[in-house]
Amino acid sequence: MAAEDISGQTLAGISLPAVVRSPWWELSRRLLLAVGILVGTVLLVWFDNEGYHDNNDPTGEVDLVDSIYYTTVTLSTTGYGDIAPVAEHARMINAFVITPLRIAFLVLLIGTTLEVLASQGREMFRVARWRRKMEQHVVVIGYGTKGRSATATLLQNGLNHESIVVVDPNPTALEDAHDDGLAVITGDATRREVLRRAGVETASQVIITTARDDSAVLATLTVRQLNPDAYIVAAVREQDNVPLVRQSGADAVVTSSEAVGRLLGLSSLSPTLGEVLEDLLTYGQGLEVAERDLLVTEVGKSPQSLPDQVIAVVRDEKVYRYFDPVVTQMARGDRLVVVRPAKETPWAPRPGTHGEDTTVDED
Repeated sequence: MAAEDISGQTLAGISLPAVVRSPWWELSRRLLLAVGILVGTVLLVWFDNEGYHDNNDPTGEVDLVDSIYYTTVTLSTTGYGDIAPVAEHARMINAFVITPLRIAFLVLLIGTTLEVLASQGREMFRVARWRRKMEQHVVVIGYGTKGRSATATLLQNGLNHESIVVVDPNPTALEDAHDDGLAVITGDATRREVLRRAGVETASQVIITTARDDSAVLATLTVRQLNPDAYIVAAVREQDNVPLVRQSGADAVVTSSEAVGRLLGLSSLSPTLGEVLEDLLTYGQGLEVAERDLLVTEVGKSPQSLPDQVIAVVRDEKVYRYFDPVVTQMARGDRLVVVRPAKETPWAPRPGTHGEDTTVDED
């Protein structure tokens, strides 16, 4: 399949950016073209008025007013026949000059109308089709630095662009999200109608990265009221606001200022440790922190004996550190939080899909 960019223009695998102009510019340009055709035809008939005859005028002469009248009825294909070319050269000019101008005039007017109707209809169809597919998607509220980084991580881990919707009132964020190939709902995320347009009620996850903590609290409350089952992750600047955001309905809260401050402090005390932590936070190179399923062949083993560097075990929706006595032996259904090379796939398939032996020896 030929590659397609966000502009939708594809030709033999070559993607070209769309030239975006103001609708008013396009309308003005077409109106000027139409006026130019009218004026040009009027001048053409008037300068050659001796080749025309006015059947309603006893003298048969065609003046400037008659030229304007003849041009309007001719270009509009009305053609009353009261003014007609009689000279041979005037008829040839009508055939080879005025007739193409008439066609161009009609194409210009009709084409503009059809383009407006077609573009509106196409956009309505696209929106309707997009809404039908919006289920179990991810809504990203706020497309600043944190929102873009979160979205990039989702995309790099296999989520497709059609499964992410951005909500942001900033026109700059709208352009950035469109450049990244994402659907955007422009508006205040603390308002119900805006979140409904983003399909929050059917979303599986909501990421909230607003610029202010009070906006994060209101957005979390509204999202939780609209969708009690969505997994909500929110970012706040101040640690003191974490309990408030959790009480508002967030499942996970990340304190951006605390995390950055801790990383700065560790980098100052131990540059090597800061480098390792930065490596873990940077996607696509060095080391990655990932979560994967426990394979069938790993059941009954200790976390320390697995090929991955296990740092935590998720059992019954509760997180245990790898050294916790509760998880000294792996059990079916466990999930592992591991540190592994970035080149490896972070999300391992479900057990039994690697072609491994699915039988477990029991003593």
